[in-house]
Amino acid sequence: MTSRLIGKTPNRRSVIKGMAAGAGALALPSFFPGYSQAQSSEPIRLGFQLHRTGIGASYGRWYERTATAALNVLNEAGGINGRPVEILFEDDGTDPARGAEVFGKLATQSNCDVVFGALFSHVVVGTAPRAAELRVPYLVCSEGHHVASGMLNRWTLQPGITDVKSQVQSMAPWVTSTLGKKITMVFPDYAFGHDHRDFFTAAVAAQGGEVIKHIAIPPTETSFTRYFPQIPAETEVLYHVMVGPAVLTFVKELGEFYGSGTRPEIFGFIDSLEAVDIASPGLEFLEGTHFWEGHPRYKQADASEAEVFYRTAIGVDDNGASVTDPADVATYAHMFSAWETLFVIKAGMEASGYQGPADRQKLVEAIEAMTDFAEGNDHPQGAKTFNGKTHQAFGHQSISQVQGGKLIRVHQTSLEDGYYPDEVDYTSQSF
Repeated sequence: MTSRLIGKTPNRRSVIKGMAAGAGALALPSFFPGYSQAQSSEPIRLGFQLHRTGIGASYGRWYERTATAALNVLNEAGGINGRPVEILFEDDGTDPARGAEVFGKLATQSNCDVVFGALFSHVVVGTAPRAAELRVPYLVCSEGHHVASGMLNRWTLQPGITDVKSQVQSMAPWVTSTLGKKITMVFPDYAFGHDHRDFFTAAVAAQGGEVIKHIAIPPTETSFTRYFPQIPAETEVLYHVMVGPAVLTFVKELGEFYGSGTRPEIFGFIDSLEAVDIASPGLEFLEGTHFWEGHPRYKQADASEAEVFYRTAIGVDDNGASVTDPADVATYAHMFSAWETLFVIKAGMEASGYQGPADRQKLVEAIEAMTDFAEGNDHPQGAKTFNGKTHQAFGHQSISQVQGGKLIRVHQTSLEDGYYPDEVDYTSQSF
């Protein structure tokens, strides 16, 4: 089912009300006050490949809310090139085959100018060939290294979020110097988890440490107790990243496995707890443990004005939950990518003078020419650099510690910490 969110800037209350009601439509009048009439007032139509169902559903729900709020902000400011903007959301089931079908529908039947929004790696990898075939820009919010590795194509870009290789490379020095050098990794057994396995293992070795055990778990697993006895006794740091609907079960069972006895230091990617309240019963053992966060869930003491603006626009409280339901916890570490990618699209369309599908190649070239994004309302997560050759953004990473039941940032990486040598030059490839 497609949700059509268009036109004349609803206020935040109406956006939240619309989200609570599910898919809906906002009327599109024939005249848009505030929009330039020197150009066509036909809306720019963006497709959103949404994980509304499947193992990515918890992310999809918040990606849709975030993109909707960003759209409201964008249209209130006059849209793009004097034209209003609409987003059409289409459920891909977090499935690669369905993802390619959805992309084709958005591009050919719904006549979307651009498609963006996908998070899960296998969906991105399964969809990217369709983007090249149809010659439609595909801006992903995935974190996977598949874009910067060169395995995709010139029509696929990742300008709104960093990739796993950069994330783990930038954090490995802190982990090995602060927590320990003998590490066991627990990760989901698919492309995203394999990126963690490969790149964190290499990054740890570069710091004089060693990953002594890899434990791969199917992302659809519902019980994890049979995996934990594989953790070697000499493990100094347990590194975990898990995804899917059973993440709360994973963390609870991990706590039950260790009980109140001796355990290694625990460093997790917040993926293992996205959309989960840290105050949930059974998670008390997490006190003092550390997590990676792409964007800190809890409002930090030094929160910027842009961060406050972003939280307010989406309707997220200081604890990272919905302002209307404290039990509805956001996927806050990731969902900023939907917001920031929309504003990259805006910047690219304005730089290229985008008028319609005939300008899609110009749009890609305009984004490739970008080099940095300043922190601000368009980029509330923080400043970033963009490598046009590899189609990949680089940004700050946060390491947070559970203190008093909240995540408090104790370390932030520099942009330079995440840089690595180019593995591809998409700009040398043909369209």
